[in-house]
Amino acid sequence: MALARASLKPLNTMLIQEIIRKKRDGQALSRDEIRYFTRGIGNQSISEGQIAAFAMAVFFRGMSLDERVALTEGMRDSGEILAWDDLDGPAIDKHSTGGVGDNVSLMLGPLVAACGGYVPMISGRGLGHTGGTLDKLDSIPGYQTMPSNQVFRRVVKDCGVAIIGQTASLAPADKRFYATRDITATVESLDLTKAARPKSWRRV
Repeated sequence: MALARASLKPLNTMLIQEIIRKKRDGQALSRDEIRYFTRGIGNQSISEGQIAAFAMAVFFRGMSLDERVALTEGMRDSGEILAWDDLDGPAIDKHSTGGVGDNVSLMLGPLVAACGGYVPMISGRGLGHTGGTLDKLDSIPGYQTMPSNQVFRRVVKDCGVAIIGQTASLAPADKRFYATRDITATVESLDLTKAARPKSWRRV
């Protein structure tokens, strides 16, 4: 299913309920429609009920690759985007569905850093019954899961890896969307999982 042709409507004339209806009926959304939806999540113009309805529609109807890319970019672009052009190695990210033990992120990040890579990782909270990576990190005295962008950049540059959560400036739409998925039984959606934890950075 290819990405639908871009809507000719200006973004301010779109109706959220029509975007939800379109996905509910199994149609592909345009890049503009997805961008409008993610923007509304970030600026609070979309209600929790509408976010939940959209998530459930995607859960049952799925998304094409182009739609997932557009959703990921929309989540990323809802906040500040960090550039990592001052690093002397590749900036790398990973994302998984999580799990009871978090046996990937906490080991893979340092391993990649030891090999010369840099891992500025944004993780999440509350993932069904397992809890999120941040829930585990919050149990460590002194660990800051919501540092300033300056601290985040410094730790990544000095240590090679840092795992933090979304902040008010980094991927705010994803933070809100993720919290809604957690309480609406849509965590298992592979399409939404692939678009979650977007890279709030761009290597230039």
